[in-house]
Parts: sequence; structure tokens; C-alpha cells
Amino acid sequence: MATSKNPPPSGLFVAVVVIAALYLARVVFIPLALALLFSLLLTPLVSFLERIMLPRILAICFVVVILLGLVGLVGRETSQQVIDLTQQVPSYQKTLEDKIHSLPGASNQSLNKVSDTFHELAKEVAAVTPGSSLAPDTKRANSPLGSSPSKPLAVELVPAANPFESVQNLLGPLVTAGVIAVFTIFILMGREDLRNRFIRLAGGGRLSAMTQALDDATHRINRYLLLQLSVNVTYGVIVGAGLHFIGIPNAPLWGLAAAILRFLPYVGPPMAALMPILLSLAVFSGWTHALMTMGLFFTLEVLVSNIIEPLLYGSHVGLSPLAILVSAIFWTLIWGFPGLVLSTPLTVCLVVMGRYIPSLNFLSILLGDEPVLSPHIQYYQRLLATDENEARRVLEQYLKDKSVEDLYSSVVIPALSLAEQDRHRNTLDEGAQKFIYQTTREIIEELEDNPVSDPTDQHSNGRVEVLCVPARDDADEVVGMLLSRLLIRQGHTAVSTPTGPISEVLAQVSKTNPGMVCISALPPFALNHAGTLYAKLRTQMPDLHILICLWHFEGDVPAMAIRLKLAKGHEFLTTLPQALQHIASRLGSGAVIEEAVKS
Repeated sequence: MATSKNPPPSGLFVAVVVIAALYLARVVFIPLALALLFSLLLTPLVSFLERIMLPRILAICFVVVILLGLVGLVGRETSQQVIDLTQQVPSYQKTLEDKIHSLPGASNQSLNKVSDTFHELAKEVAAVTPGSSLAPDTKRANSPLGSSPSKPLAVELVPAANPFESVQNLLGPLVTAGVIAVFTIFILMGREDLRNRFIRLAGGGRLSAMTQALDDATHRINRYLLLQLSVNVTYGVIVGAGLHFIGIPNAPLWGLAAAILRFLPYVGPPMAALMPILLSLAVFSGWTHALMTMGLFFTLEVLVSNIIEPLLYGSHVGLSPLAILVSAIFWTLIWGFPGLVLSTPLTVCLVVMGRYIPSLNFLSILLGDEPVLSPHIQYYQRLLATDENEARRVLEQYLKDKSVEDLYSSVVIPALSLAEQDRHRNTLDEGAQKFIYQTTREIIEELEDNPVSDPTDQHSNGRVEVLCVPARDDADEVVGMLLSRLLIRQGHTAVSTPTGPISEVLAQVSKTNPGMVCISALPPFALNHAGTLYAKLRTQMPDLHILICLWHFEGDVPAMAIRLKLAKGHEFLTTLPQALQHIASRLGSGAVIEEAVKS
């Protein structure tokens, strides 16, 4: 039997199946997801009641009854506010008509149509309002259908509506709410058993990873929901109070709507502000109240979205802003309005699972807010792209929280090491190499706050204490320059020499007569050259103290030291802090290195 050489990717097939299942079975998944969300919110309260010796079933019933009572109370107050607003709508007609006609060009046909439409809407509201003073004949004469005795309406037979469909439309939300309540109660009753079953199903032998994932997801979602609830309730109270002082009718209703709608990412705040702004236009003759209303919502949203929420939420959500937007669109397309409400908690779960399950790591990379590239990789990547400005910004950002020594040791040297590795693979051309090394020199000189003076001016005898020589090429020279600049900041006299033939390096060492020589080498190219240079220096100057610094060498350090045939007292080092520590102790420096570097 012939087999396909290119089978379809299993990951894509599984993703399509999962998305299709979420869409087709949304009638079940939406109540279940909402129930899980409510159970996470209610679990701390239920656990508290259990700790005071109340049986679980009674604790759950107590919490659910209190919650349903609060929902009923809010619903009752909201309905009363809506009825009051409906009765007041006709009284706003004259103000809105005057405002429309006061606009430039209000006499045109479009604005007149707007006024006529609002006029007809007011009549319809009055017609259906109990106790309306309009007579039935007046209502019929003013009906937008345009019927009259001289012009009877055409009659069309329409099949009777399905009574079951009407009942379904009426009872559908109530049934859904009941299903969510039942799911929530059963999840709260058996939450430990449900947790264990999920671990057994999804763990696949990774018990520790799944336990950490569940704890992390639960903590993040709980913290996010509680903080969001606190922020939104405070937001609604401020909106209600502000609209009350401005004079907007039914201010408590709009404050409640603002608190609820803010649970919807992106679209919630504009929806909450729309009706109060329209009312401010309809109720008041001038524009001051409308501007005050818009200013209230704009100021609150700017403060909450850009200052309060980032400070409170911080890393507890773990989602990038783009991920929140994409997830909101995706879950809305799949599940509609409930998907928009659930989008952030569901995406948090996906990101947490991606952090602990290797096969789902791509979710954490795509949706998470943690940097996916370390600073030294970012710096090197920007140099590869010949983007000097952004490469400089990477180092500037790192230097805000770290010392110069950390910058050199953790960012610059590892980036140059990556360049040497690419050069070893023949994937880095000569022009790119020159750009990387030259740009690094220039950026380092620009970033340092205090210019490095001539080291020989610091001592009267003018002798160089440390001479940094490159083993082979420009990369070795740049790192030697970094080491010498740090040593100068510590108060030593240090000089770095340029690259050149070994004979020139030997001549420079003989001429300088330093107290110590540091051979700077970046693997893999400079390894053999460092050994050759070390052997010649030992032969020419047997009393000279020599350090071999093979930066970020990841091999067997003792074996390499044996291979280099180091003399007694000479050292083989691999990191910048090691070199600084050894030189400071060798030269008798009593200063603390870290303080000297940061000064």
C-alpha cells in the first residue's frame, strides 16, 4: 500500500477539531466556562465558611442564595430606573430638536429627517406608556404606518408564529442562568475531585508540572477577577457620583452599567459612555454638560487603563496587549457575547498551560507578556539587522537596572560570542562583522557617563598595571577594551592593544612592560591562538604574570587549563567578574568591585 510522503500536520488538524468542537458545542461549553469562573470567585468564600465549621453543602447554599439575592436586588433597581427613563424620554424631544437646529447647516434635509424621526419615536413611546394622554384616534392618525380611512392598509396573511419558539425566546436566558447555577454548585461541591481528574487526564505523567500549572492558573485568574471586580465597582461608583453632580438623569443606572460593561475588553467603556453622553445632549440646552460628561469618562478611562490597572494587575495576568485584543475577537467569534466576557480568563489558562507543558509552549510565546528573547540575543539580532539605534536602546534599557559590569558580562560579551559562532559556521560575512564590532565600540563609548581618561596619567611613574591583548581578531579586541575600561574605573592603570600579528603583540608587551597581561579570547576561533600567544609570552618574559580569559567558555575548564600548560600562579578564567576579582586581589585592591564599577 502506498503511503503519503507528506502527511497533514497533526497540530493543525487538532486545532481545527478543537475550534469546531468549541463552536458546535457552545451551548454546553459556555455555561460550563461561566460556572468555572463563578466557582473560582466563590471558592475563597466557601472555604472560609467551611473553616468556621459550616458543612460544605450549607456553605454553598448560603453563598448561592446571597449571590442570587444581590442579583435580584440589582435587577429590580435597574428595571425601575429603566422604566423611569422610558417615561422621561418624550420630555427631551424639544431640547434635542432645538440643539439639532442650532447646528451649522441644520436647515438641510438630513437634519430635518433626524428631527422628524425623533418626533415619531416620542409619539410611539407615549402611545405604549400607561396613562398616556393621547387618544386612540390621535395615535392612529400619527402612526408612522400612514393608515387612514381614505387610504386603508393592505392586509397580508402571515402564518402564526411557533408558540414553542416564543417560549424558548422567553425562557432561554432563564434556563441558561439555571444551568450555570447548577454547574457552579456541583463544581463547588466536588472541586477537589474535579481537580484530581483533570490532573489525571492532562498530566501524562507530569504530575509536578500539572500541579504547578493549576495552582498558577487559579492564582492568576482569582487575583485578576478580584482586582478587576474591585476596580470596576469603584469605577462605577465614581461614574454614578460624577453623573449625579453633573445632573444626568438616572445616574445610578449609568454607574451600574459602567461597572458591568467594563468587564468587556475594549468595547465596554465606550458602550458605558454612549447613553450618558446622548442624555446630556438631550436634557441640557447648552454643550457644557455634554463636555463634562465626556471629560469624566475620558479622564477616568485614561487613569484606570494606563496607571491603576497596570499597577494593580502587573504580572498577574501575563498577557500582552495584542494577545488580549486577539483573544477578545477570537472568543467573541466562537461564543458571541459570553466569549467576550470569558476571553481574558480563558487566554490566561492557555498561557499558563503553555509555560508548563512543552508541547503547548508556543501559546506562551505567542500570547504571553514575558520577553521571548534575552537582552544579548536582542542586541545581536538588531546588529545583524544593522539597526544601530535599536541596538543602543537595548543596552540603555538594560543599564537602567544593572551595572556596567553586568551589561558587559551578560549582554555585550555573549552577543559577540554569538557573532563568533556564526562566523565559525560561515553565516556572517566580513561586512557584518565589521559593523558589529565597530558599532559596539561606538555604543559603549556613548553609554558610559564618565569618559575614561588616559590611564598613565593616574600614576606618576606611568607604568601600566594590566595590559589586555587580543588573541586573534576584532571580537577579542573589543572584549579586551571592555575589561580595560572597567579596570580604569576601579583605579588601575590598564591599556588594551589592537589586533595584529603575534610579533607585534610581543613587541608591544616588551615595550610596555606591564605588571600583568590578560589574553582576551572568544571561542571557538581564538582558542588555539590564545594558547600559542601564551606560550610565546612565557618564553619571552618568564616572570610576567599572565591571565588567559576565554570568555563564556562552556567546556571542561580544568581540562583546558591542563591543555594550555599553565605555569604556577597563572590563571584560566571564563567570565568578566572572575577576571576583575582576580586582578583586584592580585594588585592588592581593597575596594569592593561592585561599588567601584557602579561609581
